[in-house]
Amino acid sequence: MDPEATENATPITCARCGTAADGTPPTWTCSVENGSRRYFCDDCARANIRAIEGRLDSSWW
Repeated sequence: MDPEATENATPITCARCGTAADGTPPTWTCSVENGSRRYFCDDCARANIRAIEGRLDSSWW
């Protein structure tokens, strides 16, 4: 991995509650909505799992 790329990387935050992740969060949920990636923390993903599995955009839940 390029060390320069890691220094300039934008920290990942939950699109629902704003929680910041330390590094790459392997247990978070990633969703592509309107062409952009959105990440959701464990708590937000668990609370909305049925809507996520139903492929509803996060604006619906």
